[in-house]
Amino acid sequence: METIRVAVDVGGTFTDICILDETTGQIRIEKTASTADPIDGILTGVAQAGIDLTKVALFSHGTTVATNALITRRLPVTAMVCTEGFRDVIEIRRGNKQELWDTYKDVVQPYVPRRHRLTVKERVGADGAVVEPLDEAGAREVARILAKRGVAAVAVCFMNAYVNGANEKRMKEILQEALPGVPVSTSSEVLPEIFEHERFSTTVANAALSPIVVSYVNRLGDRLKEEGYKRDLLLLHTGGGVMTPASVKDYAARLAGSGIAAGAIASRHIAMLCGFRNSIGLDMGGTSTDVSLAYDGQSRTTKDWYVEYGYPIRFPAIEVLTIGAGGGSLAWRDEAGSLRNGPQSAGARPGPACYGAGGTQATNTDANVLLGRLGTSLAGGKVMLDAGLARQAVEDTVAKSFGIEAHAAADSILRVANANMSDAVRLISVARGFDPRDFALVAFGGAGALHGVHVARDLAIPYVIVPPNPGVTSALGCLLVDIQHDYSESFLRAASDITAEELESAFARLEAEAAARLHHEGVTAENIVLQRTVDMMYQGQWRSLAVSAPSPVADISALVAQFHREHQREYNFRRDGSPVGLFRINLTAIGVVPKAELASHAPTGKTPAPISRREVWFEPDAPTDTPVYDRWDLPAGFRFEGPAVLEQVDSTVLVPPGASAEVDPRLNLVIRVEA
Repeated sequence: METIRVAVDVGGTFTDICILDETTGQIRIEKTASTADPIDGILTGVAQAGIDLTKVALFSHGTTVATNALITRRLPVTAMVCTEGFRDVIEIRRGNKQELWDTYKDVVQPYVPRRHRLTVKERVGADGAVVEPLDEAGAREVARILAKRGVAAVAVCFMNAYVNGANEKRMKEILQEALPGVPVSTSSEVLPEIFEHERFSTTVANAALSPIVVSYVNRLGDRLKEEGYKRDLLLLHTGGGVMTPASVKDYAARLAGSGIAAGAIASRHIAMLCGFRNSIGLDMGGTSTDVSLAYDGQSRTTKDWYVEYGYPIRFPAIEVLTIGAGGGSLAWRDEAGSLRNGPQSAGARPGPACYGAGGTQATNTDANVLLGRLGTSLAGGKVMLDAGLARQAVEDTVAKSFGIEAHAAADSILRVANANMSDAVRLISVARGFDPRDFALVAFGGAGALHGVHVARDLAIPYVIVPPNPGVTSALGCLLVDIQHDYSESFLRAASDITAEELESAFARLEAEAAARLHHEGVTAENIVLQRTVDMMYQGQWRSLAVSAPSPVADISALVAQFHREHQREYNFRRDGSPVGLFRINLTAIGVVPKAELASHAPTGKTPAPISRREVWFEPDAPTDTPVYDRWDLPAGFRFEGPAVLEQVDSTVLVPPGASAEVDPRLNLVIRVEA
């Protein structure tokens, strides 16, 4: 019987594999070094874990292939065909810059150079009427030129195609005749929304990634089949769901943030298991920290998302804020004499000084080792850290520069790092109208559990949750998602001018398309869930706010009242007398994937003994004699007071003085920040 579920999260340094046994609910993990071809690392990890792919019921995967392709610009030759006069839309952009006052730093070049942006005569009016039919002779000449240039992908982006894509559809047919086998993305299919720059930019990214992602997915799927896997490979996308290979060829750009979303999904799920509907995820790895937020059981999503500033990818994505704060983040002194932490990182090579691989500048890992918070034996003894090298790096980088003692210097390094992470949490919570005191903090990643309680104290967050396997929690997230597609359609109308029947009819069109796609992917009717939202705004504004819509829509005034309430919460003001407009309708189509329950453990009443004790500096003036436990010795129901250090293969958990902790039935550690 197929009773095993496998999830793989490929990172820059390690490939994490999470294996769930459906029968027992038990989870085991495997970590292996990432390889130049990610598929080799995946198959190596599968072999090391002893996984029999003939018994795997579900294989899901979070990948950085698309993200890395955009970051490194290792993209196939991609062309863009646009309406005459509009070839420079993606280069003009919005005319803004990320660093507004930096005269010398400009926005990077578009993914398609100007010589590959060709134009044809055609025009559709804002009302959808065809003002000028497609010049088919000109279109065939463009297709001939692109065939001669040997382009690998084409994006078709016509003005006002969001309201009528007939000309784009005909252009696609002509291109497919002249360029057989070359993927063609049209803006009316990829993102049928107003605002041409965002629509064009998303379509270009989708086209450029299509050859890369489709090739990768097909190769991985073939390798898995050779090893005996019989089902569809499921790929995590930015919106927090999974796609089948059948959808990847049409929406390749949805994988551009695949790996980031997994951690956010897992942290939300773990918090829900612990009884917290509001949670903040703190995923701290070696180089960066990803912060996400879930409110009332739902992850926050955004469409203002990009890999490189200036080139938006407007597919819905789980909102994740990434900062340069990780175990390898470097401590340094700026020109004004202040201590800084990151975003520069020691990386995997040479790594922190304590690794003994040539690093000399102090990192967060070195500071934790010097303070005794992190032991010198990691990964079950596979990695040994040198405390002497850690001390030397802290002294040379910070202590001597500021004229302070080494432990005070290490403590200062970590305080700056924690302050950076606290600021990121404020941006995703307080700046969005949420009070951190109403949330639990889920701390995971290789380093998250060392810093979680300190970040929570900075923000008055009452609880910190540490999952059983913090270092591979992102891989676990790949096991907890459903098939999901997101649809949207421009709906530019005043709320006072439409009826509930008109809005319901528009939603019905999207729902019919969504149901057809899910049926094609093998999802049965009883496993289909459709979620509606309407983007609304005060008339005269251009920024909109998403409001949940019922099915069926019975009363427009109820939607307007809900918009006023959401606007009050988000922006702290409302204008009940102002006219409200509708901007866009959105549909999230979910194909529910059956999920096995994680194992639940009954309390044993046993009190585990520490495996050792060591001096840990929680304050820079004096150490505290602290018990050290093996995390897996702690049974469900076990309660204890800080200070304590919990060691495990993939992470170390720090419970400072003044905090208390309890192991729940699923072996999550729930820390009450103030005992």
